[in-house]
Amino acid sequence: MAEIEIGIFKSGRQAYGFDDIAIVPSRRTRDPEDVDISWEIDAYRFELPLLGAAMDGVTSPATAIELGQLGGAGVLNLEGLWTRYEDPTGLFEEIRELDDEKATARMQQMYMEPIKPELVTERIREIKAAGVTAAASVTPQRTLALADAVLQAELDILVIQGTVVSAEHVSKTVEPLNLKKFIREFDLPVIVGGCASYQAGLHLMRTGAVGVLVGVGPGNACTTRGVLGIGVPQATAIADVAGARMRHLDETGVYVHVIADGGMSKGGDIAKAIACGADAVMLGSPLSSAFEAPARGFHWGMATFHPTLPRGARVRTGVRGALREILLGPAHENDGRMNLFGALKTAMATCGYETLKEFQKAEVMIAPSLQTEGKQLQRSQGVGMGH
Repeated sequence: MAEIEIGIFKSGRQAYGFDDIAIVPSRRTRDPEDVDISWEIDAYRFELPLLGAAMDGVTSPATAIELGQLGGAGVLNLEGLWTRYEDPTGLFEEIRELDDEKATARMQQMYMEPIKPELVTERIREIKAAGVTAAASVTPQRTLALADAVLQAELDILVIQGTVVSAEHVSKTVEPLNLKKFIREFDLPVIVGGCASYQAGLHLMRTGAVGVLVGVGPGNACTTRGVLGIGVPQATAIADVAGARMRHLDETGVYVHVIADGGMSKGGDIAKAIACGADAVMLGSPLSSAFEAPARGFHWGMATFHPTLPRGARVRTGVRGALREILLGPAHENDGRMNLFGALKTAMATCGYETLKEFQKAEVMIAPSLQTEGKQLQRSQGVGMGH
C-alpha cells in the first residue's frame, strides 16, 4: 500500500476506522434464518461470536453466566474488584455516584486493595458451576503469580490482556513473561492481546495462542490514544492482523482466531469487524448498558485505575435494556444499539453470506460519506443515525 508523506523525514499509511468503510451488497441475498453466526475456538463452541470484555463494569460472575447462557462468553477480570473484595457491590454503587472530577482518584484507591488468590479460584468456580464456559483475564505482569489459582479453579480459557501485549517484551529491571514458553507449557488455551499491526499479530500467533485480540485504544472508556498517542483505527488493524493469520496458517497449518476488541457500539460496527476479517468480537460499553451489568450504565477500562498513569475514563453509557435485548432483541430503538447479533445476521443475509468465514470475504469500500449522506434531518433532530 502506498504511503503518504507526512513530512520530509516521515511517511505513513492511511488507516481507516469503522465509520470510514461500508460493506458492499453482493449479487445474492439470503434468508436471515439460514445464517449461522456460531463460532468455535479450541474445543469450545458458541452460538454467538462474542466475548464480554474483562472490565468490572461489564463482566461479573453473574453476567458471565448469563452471557454463557445466551450463547457467548463473559471474560472476568481476575485483577478487578471481584478478586479484591468479598462483596464489591457497594463499591459499584459508589462509583456510579462519584463526581467526574473525583472518579479516577477514588477508583485508584479502591484498586489498591490486594488481589486475593482464593477469590480468583472462587469466582472462576462460581461461573463453572453454572455449566457455562469460564473465561478470565490477567495482565502479563501478574500471569505467573495467578497461574496456580487459575489452574486450581479449572478455568476453560485464559486471556492474557493489556493495552499492548507483545511476544518480545524487553526489560532491564525484571524478568519479563516469556509468552511462548508459558503458553506452550500451560495446560489451557490462551488468547492474547491487544495488538494493532500485522507484525505484532503474527508474532503473538507464533506464541501458540488460540486467539489474538485486536484493538489499541478504540474503546469508549479508553484514553490511551490521547495519553500515549498510540493506536490504529480498527478496520485497518483487523484487516492487517487477519492478513497475519493467513500467513501463519500457510506457515504452520494452524488457524489462530482474530478477535476485534473495542470500537463497536452498533450492530453495523460488528458486521464491519467481521467483514474486515475478525472471527469474533469483544464488547464492553454496549454490555455495560444492560440492566444486569454490575455498574448499571457506567463503564471504565482496565487502565482507568492505573496508580501513576490512568489511561481510561469512567463514562456513562446509560441503561438501555436487558442483556438479552441488547444481544438478541427485540429492538425498540432505531439507532443500531439493540439486537446487535440480529443485525449481524441481517447484514450477512443481505449480502448473501451464510457463515462468518464466508462473510470475511465480503467486499468493503472506503465510504467517508456513509454516515452523513442523506441524513440531514436525523442529524439535525438527534435521532436514528444522528445520535
